[in-house]
Amino acid sequence: MLNRRHLRVKVLQALYAFFQSGNSDLSAGEKELFFGIDKTYDLYLYQLSLLGELQHQEQRIVEENRNKHLPVASDLNPSLHFAQNRLLQMVAEHKQLKELCKRNKIYWNEHQDLVKKLLLHIKQQHYYIEYQQLPQTDFEIDRDFVVKMIKKDLLNFELLHAFYEEKSIYWLNDWELVGIMLMKSIKTVANEPQTPFALLELFKEETDKAFARDLFLRTILKSGEWDEIIGANTKNWDLERIALMDVIIMKMALTEIMGFQQIPVKVSLNEYIELSKMYSTPKSQVFVNGVLNKMVEELDASSKIHKFAK
Repeated sequence: MLNRRHLRVKVLQALYAFFQSGNSDLSAGEKELFFGIDKTYDLYLYQLSLLGELQHQEQRIVEENRNKHLPVASDLNPSLHFAQNRLLQMVAEHKQLKELCKRNKIYWNEHQDLVKKLLLHIKQQHYYIEYQQLPQTDFEIDRDFVVKMIKKDLLNFELLHAFYEEKSIYWLNDWELVGIMLMKSIKTVANEPQTPFALLELFKEETDKAFARDLFLRTILKSGEWDEIIGANTKNWDLERIALMDVIIMKMALTEIMGFQQIPVKVSLNEYIELSKMYSTPKSQVFVNGVLNKMVEELDASSKIHKFAK
């Protein structure tokens, strides 16, 4: 689920918080890093379980309409495509998802107003109306509808954004990533309604967790040494006046280039240039890129960089 690029972002955020707080407790910093990573998975579970909750809400509405004192024809014979959507039903009945939500205390019981507002919004959309008017559906049609619903509404509904932002500060930068994860989970479901789909794992590979931990800890432990190298390459700048985020990006890059022999230099440079685009101002980004390339050239020229692959 979380690839190396996502993990670099998480490490950057954790390092920023660590240095900003003046903390010196490495174990506490590491714990905070993985707490933030775990919260990303919670958001994935929230969004996935919301799909099943939307169907439950529709089923309740159908039943209430049928039991009206004076039901009309549309109440007695509604389209049940959404209420009986095979993919949504698969999510709602997913045993492992239920267990993980229970363990992580992820519930929608107390947020039914939000679920109702989201469902009402979806039911007003043209793609929903077209889907409900189909004479019949199959599993593929049901799945395509859910994919469209995620793209158009679950990822763009402002009230849902506000709900998640209020619930956890860790989710402010995870929205796009979790959206990709959600789409991947749904798109890879086989056309077999009776076969439960596999939930994504938190880490894409077993070694990724160690990568995140090592990158975080080594950057802190090497911080003083990197200050000297960065300072020597920014002589016209007061190191204390360079934005903390920019300094951390350069320190992470040096840590990875000097300490992770299996990762080619070009890969590391490209990754941290991308990070600077995401988290630095345009002016600052040019500065970081220039200093990084200069430091790597000098370290390579003095044979201080040792790699298994270039």
